[in-house]
Amino acid sequence: MYDIVIIGCGIVGAATAYELSKYDLKIAVLEKENDVAVATTKANSAIIHAGYDPKPGTLMARLNVEGAILAKEIFTALDVPHKQCGALVLAFSDREISTLEALLQNGIENGVQGLRILSKTRVLELEPNINGDVVAALHVPSTMIVSPWEYGLALTETAVKNGVELQRECEVLTIEKTETGYKLQTDEGEIYTRYVINAAGLYADKISICDSFKITPDRGEYFLLDKSEGTRVNHVVFQCPSKVGKGVLVAPTVHGNLIVGPNSVEIDDHGDVSNTAAGLHFVRAAAQKSVPGINFRASIRNFAGNRAKTDYGDFIIEEAENTNGFINLAGISSPGLSAAPAIAKRAVKLLAESGLDLCKKENFINERSRIRYNELSIADKTRLAAKDPAYATVICRCETVTLGEIRDALNSPIPPRSVDAVKRRCGAGMGRCQGGFCGPRVVEILAAHYNCSPTKILQDGAGTHILTSETKAGGCCSDK
Repeated sequence: MYDIVIIGCGIVGAATAYELSKYDLKIAVLEKENDVAVATTKANSAIIHAGYDPKPGTLMARLNVEGAILAKEIFTALDVPHKQCGALVLAFSDREISTLEALLQNGIENGVQGLRILSKTRVLELEPNINGDVVAALHVPSTMIVSPWEYGLALTETAVKNGVELQRECEVLTIEKTETGYKLQTDEGEIYTRYVINAAGLYADKISICDSFKITPDRGEYFLLDKSEGTRVNHVVFQCPSKVGKGVLVAPTVHGNLIVGPNSVEIDDHGDVSNTAAGLHFVRAAAQKSVPGINFRASIRNFAGNRAKTDYGDFIIEEAENTNGFINLAGISSPGLSAAPAIAKRAVKLLAESGLDLCKKENFINERSRIRYNELSIADKTRLAAKDPAYATVICRCETVTLGEIRDALNSPIPPRSVDAVKRRCGAGMGRCQGGFCGPRVVEILAAHYNCSPTKILQDGAGTHILTSETKAGGCCSDK
């Protein structure tokens, strides 16, 4: 019997697990995939929004601003790559200047600091590669960029270090109310709990014990460009928002690349993250309105992510109607990544109001760090390699990721189970060749660590096998 079961380990589930791990409670997180933060959390714009856009008075507005402040504290404590680069919202007409003025007032009402409208001359001084037709821009200095998957991973690792149980590849099939709480039937067996947090993202309506809302997947497609384009802009560059969202942006990433996207297309299949020719054409054309000189021939990867939208027009953060102890955290589309820590605090408050006794731990662990070899000085690299030769063995040449870093990931609180999971933890495969060189070595390292045949190693999720059989005698595959 658990005190709380959290269903889903995207950024909201991870943040909630982190916040609840500060208390003396028996907590489990159930994630149907083989890793954390692998759906909407890993496939988004990687931005911590300041909070000027949401309608004042909404949960989105309040929790965006609060969450961004909390996020900055978490990034520092848990060694999450981030940068406060600021943002520019561009106007290309007098009508759009009116939109900037409305956003400015929105932001002021929401409590966002430092907002101001810049002249064309000042905009082009800050960003000389922006379209010369720009007439003004809203400057948002508190906007940050972040590694979203490492954010989710850091929160979950910290929760696990503080006693939370993470069960991966554990899908919830049915939920039944009992006298003492809830019985969850999973594909791994029955689990009993007093309280449930529904943080199932795109599937939150399927998980919810009531049918008061419906999730509509909204797909956004992206270009990720090589580091040769990484300094094309220094700020997150937006166009004026429209009815379909914040629009196509151009932004640097914390890893030194350039990200461009997304579009916005409602789809039926929750798991459809395919790219389309039409979608990418739209993104490219829209981005060139902001930054005409982007070299799309330097694209190293296209990807898409689905956002969980509802017709509420706001986050759904509430105890299910007439059902004590079942908390829905649903419809968390943008700015969900920004608001996540504040959403988690609100979830804890709802649990307390529902009768859960909360007793703070005296020995809460709130620190995390990892070695990033390519960011060290020459002197530090030399000392590290002399101490442990594994850090002198480079596996990923594009990103200079060492065997020592991969080994650290495999010995972490949430070890990787696939090639892409290694990439998310230490960057092997994120570079220009996209794993063409290091991929086979990572497969070999994973197979050796788990004492299995390389044919068992996955690229990412279930069914993504890389190798099917041995084709030459004397190869590395075995029958294990």
